[in-house]
Amino acid sequence: MTTIAATSLSLDGVAHGYAGETVLHDVTLAARPGELLAVVGPSGSGKTTLLAIAGGLLRPDAGTVRLGDADLATASERERARLRAREIGFVFQGANLAPFLPAGQLLGLNARLAGRGGAARAGTRALLAAVGLEGREGSRPGELSGGERQRLAVAAALAKAPRLLLADEPTAALDSERGREVMELIRALARDHDAAVMLSTHDERMLDLADRVMRLRDGRIEESAA
Repeated sequence: MTTIAATSLSLDGVAHGYAGETVLHDVTLAARPGELLAVVGPSGSGKTTLLAIAGGLLRPDAGTVRLGDADLATASERERARLRAREIGFVFQGANLAPFLPAGQLLGLNARLAGRGGAARAGTRALLAAVGLEGREGSRPGELSGGERQRLAVAAALAKAPRLLLADEPTAALDSERGREVMELIRALARDHDAAVMLSTHDERMLDLADRVMRLRDGRIEESAA
């Protein structure tokens, strides 16, 4: 089994392009346990591509992507799938939840897929309470508000107790108040679970909640003050 090191995620010299056009140039960064790293840039700057590469959904054209001892850039498809199931949580824009699964079953399924089914029931109740959905185990996504669905998405990602949490524009579909609630929740729960968080956002109002801010400019990344 892969051992997760003190640095949960590290990218070194990552480059990627589409149809001959380079989107990412020599990207190097690291995310540590309990840290919230925000990646900022305009639409089309490569934020989603960067998160897809960090999560093993996409292979870079060059560079290394290390999650513990594993290099997701060169690992087999089977190993990448195993790491995504067990070690990486994803929160997508607009929640992107299975509409037919009640909240409790969704969290329990994620925990079992990650090999942590033994504590699934107790963990499910605690996570739902932590995201303000206590007693909503039987509610399906369509029965929840937009803010509640996004909070459920955070809980679903954390149900597998991931070492790395990736969130792509998690507040884009929310108003300012609900968006901040979700960001504060991600930061607090990530620290509680000792998970490294890397998220993309274009909302500058949320950046004070980040431990570090990386800005994508012309496919290159640079660090700035949070």
